[in-house]
Amino acid sequence: MKEYISATIDNLEAVYNIVQNSIKETYPKYYPGEVVDFFCDLHSKENILKDIEEGLVGILTVDGKSVGTGCYKDNHITRVYVEPEYQGRGYGTYIMDNLEKCISDNFPTAVLDASLPACHLYEKRGYETIEHCKHPVNNGVVLVYEQMSKKLSRNLTAIDYDGRRFVPLINSENGEVDGNTVFLYHQNGYDFSAEYSGGDVKNGFMVGKVDISGALDFYYEHINTDDEIRVGKCHSIPTVNDNGKIELHEKWQWLNGDCSSGESIVVEQD
Repeated sequence: MKEYISATIDNLEAVYNIVQNSIKETYPKYYPGEVVDFFCDLHSKENILKDIEEGLVGILTVDGKSVGTGCYKDNHITRVYVEPEYQGRGYGTYIMDNLEKCISDNFPTAVLDASLPACHLYEKRGYETIEHCKHPVNNGVVLVYEQMSKKLSRNLTAIDYDGRRFVPLINSENGEVDGNTVFLYHQNGYDFSAEYSGGDVKNGFMVGKVDISGALDFYYEHINTDDEIRVGKCHSIPTVNDNGKIELHEKWQWLNGDCSSGESIVVEQD
């Protein structure tokens, strides 16, 4: 289970280690030692502590392990790092999703300073270079980086699913999720995705669309505890209960195996 939350002073050491480990592992492949030292000094404990005290820093935990961090002020994203052994698993993307969501509540665009290792990653997210920048460091060495920006889309659907968690309340007998399965939803504009696991599901993913009313159409795929790959499609209609929590009434069909159909109800967790 992964969770991105605001960092506290208790997380200072973890955030510092994530940043320093990532810099020392990745940056020497692209920059001379003077630049690596510059970044290590820039992201000192003192600077990180200041940002934590101002409520600007987030930390990503996966199964209780601190694996990534992100920071932003106004619409400027800074200090996005993932522990080297956890890179390449989508955690940086997940942190960026959270940062852009927070910024989009108040600003139409996000900006960031991209180091050479990160430029192509941000381009894939839709960022464009607005300025080629240079900054002198020690021994006449010059740090080269890109200032980039991206126009953000706000979720204008009737329901914003981003960051919400759901659990099944009722499911047909031919389904494979139950009350032990937890779904984490993401939304960007009309694009929808989710991860789920628990019960008879080892790992699962969903991808689809949200319409203006909040109804969902998506495909799902998971590996069950028998190591079988199961694939299906689903149409989900939301209602909002008196307590403000969302309840989704779903009609789904397997696209492999017996290709049977079923119905389920999933409810938002507190």
